[in-house]
Amino acid sequence: MNPTRLLAATAVAGVAALALSGCVAKADAAGTGALTVTSTADDCAVSSSSAPSGTVAFQIDNKSDQVTEFYLLASDGLRIVGEVENIAPGASRSLTVVAQPGDYFTLCKPGMVGDGVGKKAFAVTGEAVALDGADAEQKQQAVDLYAAFVKDQTGQLVPAVQTFAAAYEAGDDAAAREQFPRVRAFYERIEPVAEALGDLDPRIDYREVDAVAEGLQWTGFHRIEKDLWVPAQDALNADGETPAWKDWAPSTTAERATYGDQLIADTQELYDYVHSDDFTRTLEAQGVAGISNGAIALLDEVATGKISGEEDWWSKTDLHDFAANVEGSKMAFSLVRDFAESKGDKGASLVSRIDAGYADLEAALAAHGSADAGFVPYPQLTEADKRQLTDLINALAEPLSQLTVTILE
Repeated sequence: MNPTRLLAATAVAGVAALALSGCVAKADAAGTGALTVTSTADDCAVSSSSAPSGTVAFQIDNKSDQVTEFYLLASDGLRIVGEVENIAPGASRSLTVVAQPGDYFTLCKPGMVGDGVGKKAFAVTGEAVALDGADAEQKQQAVDLYAAFVKDQTGQLVPAVQTFAAAYEAGDDAAAREQFPRVRAFYERIEPVAEALGDLDPRIDYREVDAVAEGLQWTGFHRIEKDLWVPAQDALNADGETPAWKDWAPSTTAERATYGDQLIADTQELYDYVHSDDFTRTLEAQGVAGISNGAIALLDEVATGKISGEEDWWSKTDLHDFAANVEGSKMAFSLVRDFAESKGDKGASLVSRIDAGYADLEAALAAHGSADAGFVPYPQLTEADKRQLTDLINALAEPLSQLTVTILE
């Protein structure tokens, strides 16, 4: 939420597990023949559902009439292990990754937006592959995979916002309320990117009290949220002092059209930026330290806004944002995890503590719901629940704060 935070200090809502995709000496990598992938308008057919660990190659043929992308996703269906984009209709491209044993998914994305098509399970079997390739090459791969994750999230955010805004503008408040926390998850995982772009995050995600305090026009998700969950006449705003109806009234149909269209335009601006050369140059300049710092910063987002219940003040959907920030933080960590673990006993111990911290925090959060099934409204948390989550955030924040310096040693 802080528009002045540098991307270098937060670079990102993190991404693909380097532990799943690293560089190894060719002599040690188990080579395989290329698997064929046929991408169509509604399917993503892979010639095999498994491969041995080591170097895995895919040959993607685009049989659709749209430019497409191909992804190899980690077991959570979110982290990107490898991807190839901009495959023109009728064209073929190849993707080569070094994959560790485990469960994955394959997916194609015609049009390069939305959820994609033909998502299927893919297994990598055999022994773990040692990461003994060139350090510089591994670090560049980490940056590339982070960029791929951000592009993927904005590619899903844009059409989701369009659908959400259409429901809001049409007065279908029930549909818009149902979509609100799920649409926001795409943004929350990559929020620091928008925060680095001046007034873009304020336009998309400022709360009313923040906009008023800074003399800004209040637009974005939370302006729409208040229309969808109209407060009681005697309610107070998130600062606990300002009357909810002071200088505010439910939006007219014309005003809804303005706010909805503005949110669409602002998320499109974010999409355009992350597909620009400027974004690529920024990431490459920051390197893995920026990604590591992103893991720390996204956990800070949880600690400073979500755990207090002040973020989604009217909808009470804060736990959805909480979960998305944790996902982003964990994915950023997973991308640089191997660099930390390679730093001897100290690095291995740090990684073990961070792994345990994420596991404990995720388990506690799961007691209150899930991203798929939904989370309980924030007021249903007891004071003991809030203390537990706060303690777990703090317990994870301590070792996580040492991540960047360990990587750079």
